[in-house]
Amino acid sequence: MERVLIIGASGGIGAALASAAEARGAEVVRLSRSGDGFDITDPASVSAHLGRLEGPFDALVVATGILAPPGGAPEKALAAVEAEAMAQVFATNAIGPALVLGQAKRLLPRERRAVVGVLSARVGSIGDNRLGGWHSYRASKAALNQIIRGAAIELARTHPQAVVAALHPGTVETPFTEGYPRDKLPPAEAARRLWAVLEGLPADESGGFFDHRGARVPW
Repeated sequence: MERVLIIGASGGIGAALASAAEARGAEVVRLSRSGDGFDITDPASVSAHLGRLEGPFDALVVATGILAPPGGAPEKALAAVEAEAMAQVFATNAIGPALVLGQAKRLLPRERRAVVGVLSARVGSIGDNRLGGWHSYRASKAALNQIIRGAAIELARTHPQAVVAALHPGTVETPFTEGYPRDKLPPAEAARRLWAVLEGLPADESGGFFDHRGARVPW
């Protein structure tokens, strides 16, 4: 039976990804702050929760992230950047996923294909940045992309069939995007697309940045 680990499974996209995997018959292990006390910003929490799990998992998805600390909002100008708020965004969006990916070798099979998907964002693309603003969020996702790239290179040395990908899910109808004016994808449709992308990527595409349609996003 396929085994899937979803980090951030209580969020809109994470929950939809977990449900989609269960619908196809996978055994899904869900971890989240609200459901399990899993704190991706706390190294001890990450180590304790992941240390209790036994692999291998055929898929590992990190579906965590914040736009800004509670009560805050993405900055419209550099003058609005606050050091503590930026550090909190980086802790959740970049450092936390790095801690999770640091344990991927133990959780994934060495002898067969496995996929690792980490939710990034198109606004983390340096090449695609034409509007500026959202400095902490953009920078944290750009940092995350570099971490994912490095994780793919490192993992390939011991897990040659593994695929690691940064994923842009599109604008999804969740509390995360409340008030955002653009057309939004239902979470179930976003999950379907993201799973299709992960399942379709060959090993030589590991370390890439892809949107929910499978198109490459510029770094």
